[in-house]
Amino acid sequence: MLNPFIQKLGRRFALSESDEQALRSASAHLRGVHARTTLISEGDVPDHVHLIQRGFACRYKVLPGGGRSIVAFLIPGDFCDLNVSILGAMDHCIGTISSCDVVRIPRSVVNDLTARHPALNRALQWAGLVDEAILREWLVCMGRRSADRQVAHLFCELLIRLQTVGLATDNSYPFPLTQLDLGDAMGLSNVHINRVLQELRGLGLVIIKERRVTLPNVAAIQGYAGFNPNYLHLHPKAPPHPAL
Repeated sequence: MLNPFIQKLGRRFALSESDEQALRSASAHLRGVHARTTLISEGDVPDHVHLIQRGFACRYKVLPGGGRSIVAFLIPGDFCDLNVSILGAMDHCIGTISSCDVVRIPRSVVNDLTARHPALNRALQWAGLVDEAILREWLVCMGRRSADRQVAHLFCELLIRLQTVGLATDNSYPFPLTQLDLGDAMGLSNVHINRVLQELRGLGLVIIKERRVTLPNVAAIQGYAGFNPNYLHLHPKAPPHPAL
């Protein structure tokens, strides 16, 4: 099985065999985690970083009344908390959505990777910046797009991200998210999400069946959502050179 972490970074950067071997070694020890499991809680001070290698997870905040606000979906190849040690304690939670394979990488190993492999240092900086860009796009969606276009935009985003790590076809991908998960990410009620999904189905833009999303006409749903993948920064490979 291909390593989604290497696929993700290799999609954007020309990594050497030494770089790839270092990534394989760092991400070799998988731990199976059940669905709906908290990996790390707000206030924790982690000494490891978490890497998702299979399944879906999310970043979220728990509100005073007990509600949940999802601020990111994490897929294979995504680091959950790469730079949290700079800040100290976690200011949010990370939990699985589906069953997952997770790697816990000691902070010392990450520091060694970035010190010994300049291309990986640059690649990991890129990954962190893309996470920030995705969050900005989500803020735009929540602030300026209607609910139906907001959900359609997420379907388009997940297609591109999952294609990058070899987990989507031209128009279809696994989808373990529930309506409650979507509502917690979009700031919408379960009833509203249900209505939006029915509308998108009625327009022929999406099919959700057996925990899988299919987009019958990708160009049509991208146009409907106003989706531009530039914020994912999947340009042609950058030549390897040291990070600034």
